[in-house]
Amino acid sequence: MNLEYFAIDSQGFTTDHDKALEELFSENAEGSLKYNSCLNMMATRIATVFASMREFPRVHYRVARTIDASTLTTLRDLAPTKLAAGVWNCLARFKAMIPEFPQTETCELLIVDRSIDQIAPIIHEWTYDAMCHDLLCMDGNKYVQQVPSKSGSGTENKEVLLEDHDPIWLELRHVHIANASERLHEKMTNFVSKNKAAQLHQARNGGDLSTKELQKMVQALPQYSDQIDKLALHVEIAGKLNSTIKEQQLKDVGQLEQDLVFGDAGTKELINFFRTHLDISRENKLRLLMVYAAINPDKTRSDKGAKLMQLAGLSADDMIAVSNMRCLCGHDSKKSSAGGFTLKFDLRKKRHGIRKERIGEESKWMLSRFYPILEELIEKLSKGELPKDEYHYLNDPSPSFRGIPSASTQTSPAHQPAQSMRSRRTGGTWARPRDSDDGYSSDSVLKHTSSNSRKLGQRLFVFVIGGATRSELCAAHKLSSKLKREIILGSSSLDDPPQFITVSFLFMSPLQYACCTKNLLTCYYLQKLKMLSTDDLTLDDLQI
Repeated sequence: MNLEYFAIDSQGFTTDHDKALEELFSENAEGSLKYNSCLNMMATRIATVFASMREFPRVHYRVARTIDASTLTTLRDLAPTKLAAGVWNCLARFKAMIPEFPQTETCELLIVDRSIDQIAPIIHEWTYDAMCHDLLCMDGNKYVQQVPSKSGSGTENKEVLLEDHDPIWLELRHVHIANASERLHEKMTNFVSKNKAAQLHQARNGGDLSTKELQKMVQALPQYSDQIDKLALHVEIAGKLNSTIKEQQLKDVGQLEQDLVFGDAGTKELINFFRTHLDISRENKLRLLMVYAAINPDKTRSDKGAKLMQLAGLSADDMIAVSNMRCLCGHDSKKSSAGGFTLKFDLRKKRHGIRKERIGEESKWMLSRFYPILEELIEKLSKGELPKDEYHYLNDPSPSFRGIPSASTQTSPAHQPAQSMRSRRTGGTWARPRDSDDGYSSDSVLKHTSSNSRKLGQRLFVFVIGGATRSELCAAHKLSSKLKREIILGSSSLDDPPQFITVSFLFMSPLQYACCTKNLLTCYYLQKLKMLSTDDLTLDDLQI
């Protein structure tokens, strides 16, 4: 048996289906041979994860959503159901053919699709890991660093991997960028205070150590080369991130994004933002509109969408990605005959957010209140509180399976989830106390890892069809420590915002794309004509 999954880190994997959104959720999915082929291969690869870990799950899945009995269920609505059945069939074969494969449930698996949360793949996420992959030109986990050349004249490029072998990366990846910057400053200060050679080097150069000076110290202090290398790398990365945040006015963009999500802002604030922030990049305007469309799918039915399109300075092609958010928003109970992407402005309506503030989750860091819906689902699954009308399961738990405490037994020690005899790492060094040592040596990381190891409850797997996000991977790590169960996140792919937006242009067939583009252009130019006087008109304006 081949193990056909790809590890992201110690608690994440993908099945390497980058085109799953296009093949399973586009308008072309109905009747496509790629639909079944994609799901079958995905199911096989998920099953090999359980085979390799000798786990047999209780399989939960999100059921197809319909509005009423007259609404036709589409294939894309059935993707989680079909994938759950495919995984179950593979596991049934493994039970019969693999020696020592568990015959009763040892863990839980929840299968959902990208429609559970259309915001998470688009919104600016402010953790160090998410910002690196969103704002830097990285190839997977590969980052190109500029280092002094061996000849001593000029610089040269050096490829480095941001992964579990880097202790500073392990510590910083899931913390807020401001927190990460503070910690890096502390590490530099601590390093200089503990090394006389570094103090002498700083005294000669004066002031704080820059990234280039740190890199020169690698040559001057070879015994500390590994520590200084890692520190210089992350100081450089954090500096680039903070510069990009300032240049692109991302604090303002992020504030509006989160205000929209939590219901503190609406159409009026979005319009005012576009009017007062004329130099915001096209990509960030597009992301704002995609967030708005995901929150307000019912407002995509009038020709006034051209107002926002024109105000943001976006083209009809750009708006295709916004329009395609409806493919992930489920059924539209009020079908529009107008076609294309439109937004209905009604500033008198009461605003509504699609996230609620989490009690007890306050943070001193700005823009850190957003959380993915998957975080709520994992907690509900762990407590046995998933809505029964939205989530079904394929197999009844055996009498010995106690992975999900019932509501009546949650507080009783005698009914706590069965404890696995495996000792697992709970969340890594990212959650360790701030007053511990500076943590940039390998010994430090290993020490914290071993001290955090403990016997955990049964594993909980979550699989997202259509791509997972960095915020969801972060939630898996965070909840492992909180719930004392190892949470493993799987997905067809791990998508950063630029990738997701690119895929968002591919949902429509060529004919639908042409029709939608024509409608958008018509709305755009009609709106433009209304705003022009007779003397301002040109032949170009009249050619629609």
